[in-house]
Amino acid sequence: MSRKQQVPRVATTGSADDTGCPILHVDMDAFYASVELLDRPELAGTPVIIGAAGARGVVLSATYEARRYGVHSAMPMTRAMRLCPQATIIPPSHGKYSVVSRGVMEIFQTVTPQVEPIASDEAFLDVGGARRRLGSPARVAAMIRAQVAERFGITCSVGVASSKFVAKLASRQCKPDGLLVVPADGVVEFLHPLPVGALWGVGDRTEEALLRLGIKTVGDLARVPVATLRRELGHAAGGHLSALAWGRDEREVTPHVPDKSIGAEETFAADVDDPETIRRELLRLSEKVAARLRAGGHIGRTVSVKLRRADFTTITRSRTLREATDVTQEIYVTACELYAAADLARVRLRLVGVRMENLLRAEASVRQLTLGERESGWREAERAMDRAVARFGPGAVRPASLVRPKFDGIDL
Repeated sequence: MSRKQQVPRVATTGSADDTGCPILHVDMDAFYASVELLDRPELAGTPVIIGAAGARGVVLSATYEARRYGVHSAMPMTRAMRLCPQATIIPPSHGKYSVVSRGVMEIFQTVTPQVEPIASDEAFLDVGGARRRLGSPARVAAMIRAQVAERFGITCSVGVASSKFVAKLASRQCKPDGLLVVPADGVVEFLHPLPVGALWGVGDRTEEALLRLGIKTVGDLARVPVATLRRELGHAAGGHLSALAWGRDEREVTPHVPDKSIGAEETFAADVDDPETIRRELLRLSEKVAARLRAGGHIGRTVSVKLRRADFTTITRSRTLREATDVTQEIYVTACELYAAADLARVRLRLVGVRMENLLRAEASVRQLTLGERESGWREAERAMDRAVARFGPGAVRPASLVRPKFDGIDL
């Protein structure tokens, strides 16, 4: 949600009537930043920004101390650093976030099988079937918050409501570290004072169109005839927003749909035409993708590379392997072959990316060794690296070609 769409914060409560409110939206608070602070407790209470420094980097997460200066996700890092120059910048560690995310989702699964993750740090739960075993939805929400805090040392905010739409708005309104119940008979009272930009489906252009019509709040929108909205915004969009303005959202919680692909990409600070530099970046991205595959318990069969030229022309190439893998070396070798086949040597590139597709659950696949192949090799070595990274942090173990040599502490 953009800054202009943020709703006013109200006092949080879990004591309101939650009858007919089986839907929970659980959202981790400043997730990436919170995970990083577990390893950097001395930074607690200070502005911290997670993102790659550089002219083209963007903010992935920020502590609430940094957000007070106007920093928010997806903001260019250069602007964030101007707004909050005293912030500590931490590069992202996606493998670490995947481990915590998977653990949080496991907590949700102990409550109900009706879990719909919509990002690594948030999910919808339908706890209607858990009432007899665990108690009311508000009590379940409080239990989840306590378990997440106890197990991982981070906080989450939970919205409890009769629909997904209202539950998500409620969790945003009670951030950080809050619990808000919107009673089924209090939905309209909750919604109508909110800015119209808080509604799902209202982007910048739609909000501008509504403001031109004098529609500033959800209540304003609710009072406009649906025929007028359909004429101004289109048949589907007008009807959809009219329904949301009255709290009507019939969508059910849909259990998790497996990831279809896992990837990583990098926008260079300046366009690059050196093949060796590009291959080094392909190795770094292959390492990142492989770590995410292993963290999520996946293997993949199709390697894809994205190559964006300086003129923004984007080329993609892919190849399906004989067997699925989660090994950096196998992904990297294929990515380099795809780069070579694209015939872009000495062509200036703005961005490169590596992605694994056709994913399978690792435990459901049996890898066939080829004649003479050792059972121990790259896979076992990389899993040992994962354990070292989990213990000592990102960068503890890396491929030698990605380590910059130093002499007397000076980068060479």
